[in-house]
Amino acid sequence: MKARGWEVVERLRSGETLVFDGGYGTMLFAAGLLNGACPELWNDTHADVVRGIHRAYVDAGSQIVETNTFGGTRLKLDEYRIGDRTRELNAQGARLARAAAPSGGFVAGSIGPTSRLPLAEGGVDLFAVETMMFPQEATAAIRACKKVVDLPVMATMFFQYEEIHDRDRTMWGESPADVAKSLLAAGADIVGMNCGRGPDRAIVIIREMRRVTDAPLVAYPNAGLPVTTGDTVTYELGPEAMAREYPALLDAGCNVVGACCGSNPEHIRLIAEVVRSRKK
Repeated sequence: MKARGWEVVERLRSGETLVFDGGYGTMLFAAGLLNGACPELWNDTHADVVRGIHRAYVDAGSQIVETNTFGGTRLKLDEYRIGDRTRELNAQGARLARAAAPSGGFVAGSIGPTSRLPLAEGGVDLFAVETMMFPQEATAAIRACKKVVDLPVMATMFFQYEEIHDRDRTMWGESPADVAKSLLAAGADIVGMNCGRGPDRAIVIIREMRRVTDAPLVAYPNAGLPVTTGDTVTYELGPEAMAREYPALLDAGCNVVGACCGSNPEHIRLIAEVVRSRKK
């Protein structure tokens, strides 16, 4: 029997657009996570808070919610001296997201190189290999996921905007088109971008990827650039300003849309409204 996650790929290939969720760091810091503390530890110590964030995104219209496991690798957790809890915290992160996901909703496991199997055990529907700086790192993670279990892999890269050249490139200089081709060749089922500068650049990146593939594409950019005032960090784009960019993102050929740093459930609610309006 095929895993439920393959329904995501089938629905996207049939022309449907799905809504991803938004930022987790933004919400965790608002809930009291201290700068420098371990977000993944909150899957245990503040499970109700993490579950509540998932539910807030579901209530806002997210059809795919992501696990709070972005830094859930053994290497990263060793920095907090809790590397021996890698499996536990990843599996718990998956269970919290699964508990919040509605009937018919999906859970994407945010992964690092060593957190794949616990996420699968916790019940994710697909893997999200995200915010990758180097395509080689991403392709290695994709191939490793495919060896572990038969689940779809969504892979997204972080692109830098090179203002002097007016172009978007990875840290090693690869173009969006080249990245899309290499990630798909490695076995990814959905490819795209996340984090980065904001939806204005996401539109350009997705358009370039769409020129070289008909595979499902995903984008969940930051809410613009960060703005630091004293000890407070905010982002340029509020929910309404960000959502105004999403019709153009859909026109560029994006199949899954969400948001990353600086976003919250209100951003996702308005983005979901844009998606629903296109279905009428």
